Amino acid sequence: MRNTILAVLCFVSIAGTAQETKDDNKGPWKKSGTFTFLLSQSSFSNWVAGGNNTVSGNVGLNYDFNYQKNGITWDNKLMLQYGINSVKGEESKKTDDMIQFNSLVGKKAKGYWSYSFFLNIKTQFTDGFDYSKTPKLKTSGFFAPAYFSFGPGMLWKKSNDFNFNLAPLTSKITVVSDEFSGQYGTDLGSTTRYELGFNASLFHKTALMENVVMQNIINVYSNYLDRPGNIDIQYQLLFDMQINKYLSTNLSFHTIVDDNASSKVQFKEVFGLGVNYKF
Repeated sequence: MRNTILAVLCFVSIAGTAQETKDDNKGPWKKSGTFTFLLSQSSFSNWVAGGNNTVSGNVGLNYDFNYQKNGITWDNKLMLQYGINSVKGEESKKTDDMIQFNSLVGKKAKGYWSYSFFLNIKTQFTDGFDYSKTPKLKTSGFFAPAYFSFGPGMLWKKSNDFNFNLAPLTSKITVVSDEFSGQYGTDLGSTTRYELGFNASLFHKTALMENVVMQNIINVYSNYLDRPGNIDIQYQLLFDMQINKYLSTNLSFHTIVDDNASSKVQFKEVFGLGVNYKF
């Protein structure tokens, strides 16, 4: 519970700080973001059909701060998500947990092309567990694993809403704690794994209709040093359907193919109606 409270406070503090910058878009920096809070609840009393009292909530922050001047672009995106579900008589369980930061700098070369360098960081806030085991089995934690990817490449960018980046010399470092040594692709007795490979990423954002925005985020990676045919894929599809200034319906899909983390395709879907504050 303490970790959950800390995660929520982290969201609130970051959102509060970001709101102070909403009028700072006069120079080369352009900043914008969305803070989302989704809540669902069900309660039963003397209900013949049966049912358990439940409360679940998700909070998310999607914040962009981009720079453009004299042929240089620097796009930064911070994505934070956390969700928890509480069922009466059972232990509270998290339903979502993500920290992701993407940074991409480019120097104009010709046309829409730029020389580029990218950095990507991914981890989570709190511990994860496999509840199918008795007792429950801890499977992950804060910075366990954490993924760092970076490297030079070429960027094609038509606008802030559409770009793709090709990085043929990408370094990828996986970090785990001593507790997870030998997992997530690391060797037993080691807490890090280094890879060198090819990375391709794409970002696309479009308005499908008035007040309905869709985002596609795709990342593909192949490790030259070990089974290059086993390609890692991450795909996120996000829908933001604005009802009014503060209420919106949010739908997100997240698919991961990574045999170092799991032999199966990972899939996550979150849907809800809640408060959506844009700044």
